Amino acid sequence: MSSIRTWFDRQLSNPQIVTLGLIILALAVTVYFFGNMLAPLFASVVIAYLLEGIVSRLEKRGVPHLGAVLIVFLSFFTFLLFAAFGLLPMLVRQLTSFAQQVPTMIAKVQTVLMDLPQRFSMITERQIEELLSGINSEILGVGQTLLSYSLSSLITAITVGVYLVLVPILVFFLLKDRDEIIRWITDFLPADRVLADQVWTEVDGQIGNYARGKTWEIFIVGSVTFSVFMFLGLQYSLLLAVITGFSVLVPYIGAFIVTLPVAGVAIFQFGLQPEFYWVLIAYGIIQFLDGNLLVPLLFSEAVSLHPVAIIAAILLFGGLWGFWGVFFAIPLATVIQAVLRAWPRDLRTPPDEPSEIIDVG
Repeated sequence: MSSIRTWFDRQLSNPQIVTLGLIILALAVTVYFFGNMLAPLFASVVIAYLLEGIVSRLEKRGVPHLGAVLIVFLSFFTFLLFAAFGLLPMLVRQLTSFAQQVPTMIAKVQTVLMDLPQRFSMITERQIEELLSGINSEILGVGQTLLSYSLSSLITAITVGVYLVLVPILVFFLLKDRDEIIRWITDFLPADRVLADQVWTEVDGQIGNYARGKTWEIFIVGSVTFSVFMFLGLQYSLLLAVITGFSVLVPYIGAFIVTLPVAGVAIFQFGLQPEFYWVLIAYGIIQFLDGNLLVPLLFSEAVSLHPVAIIAAILLFGGLWGFWGVFFAIPLATVIQAVLRAWPRDLRTPPDEPSEIIDVG
């Protein structure tokens, strides 16, 4: 106990550590208790963070700051309008049609699965019945969840409307007044914050690379998947491509989960014919190229987290904040990694001598 008390005394006597700890605590409390209310602001910060890199490149080419902001914002707003009034209606139509076809799909899949024991002797009818029982229970749970969402559809529509109005406005001002906003926030922080600045520098660089890389990965994987599925004549190509693209946000787990609807639609449309296997082969090739070619190219300078750390972050933050916890699991894990790297480790330094990291200032 005395060694633990000594460790705490030594750490808390370092003003750099106290400052960093208070900043992290304040951010965690804000997100945990006010995350739902401030969700439009957080979404705007993420989008502005992605667009800021383009603004900086235009400024380096001689474009004035306001002109660069207007060019980037108008491009973003045009894309938002195209997505809201072009892609979204098509996606909603496919989703509605898919929901209507689910009972028929389930019956078709059950029929195909019941025929497997006749095709493959190693598969028994009892195994198929147990599998179908598990599938039916899962479908029942999903159906109840969808029903609860449909009952709150009005609230969801209002929320989407609020996002469509507030987010573009917030993104514009975050881009336009970025320096003023950062200066205003830092005015409330202690002047001597070398450790906090060190953590922020590492987090800013790594998360910036990660966010830009993930954006391109979602776009590339989604576009390629849509093109391949359209070429193969698979129904609901746009819907499946969108969920395949966004599945890259959840490494390892996302690809496995999306395999189920892809295989379900393919087996419903083609049965156990060659076209079904071609769809699965194409989907497997896309996932293989994504993990072994695209990810190394896009994330050569991004975060380097061990797969165990990534899965642990997904489980932990997903359990705390649901979907958004999963969405931001890797950036949050990056913050923790940066804090651990910057944290002073030389516990042999006497308490009355300043630590090396304090001398940086």
